[in-house]
Amino acid sequence: MSIYVGNLSYQVTPEDLTAVFAEYGTVKRVQIPMDRETGRMRGFGFVEMGSDAEEDAAIEALDGAEWMGRDLKVNKARPRENNNRAGTNNRRGGSFSRRY
Repeated sequence: MSIYVGNLSYQVTPEDLTAVFAEYGTVKRVQIPMDRETGRMRGFGFVEMGSDAEEDAAIEALDGAEWMGRDLKVNKARPRENNNRAGTNNRRGGSFSRRY
């Protein structure tokens, strides 16, 4: 399981998140998704901790905390939903055709 961290400053780095969450236990992985078109971070990230107890401690301490000028939103990450509809191969819902 991992932790969702929302409302992040656009200047935050994986090292910044690691340092903050390391106060609550072992940080196994940090991921900060980037926008494909702009190359900027998207304002949220994910942190994997060493145990459920460490995750719970981090969530309890950091949800709603002010960090880098923003109030963090920290909770258990939900599994990613598959947005593909049956019979479609792209996000717009149309059919996909490949040209050679």
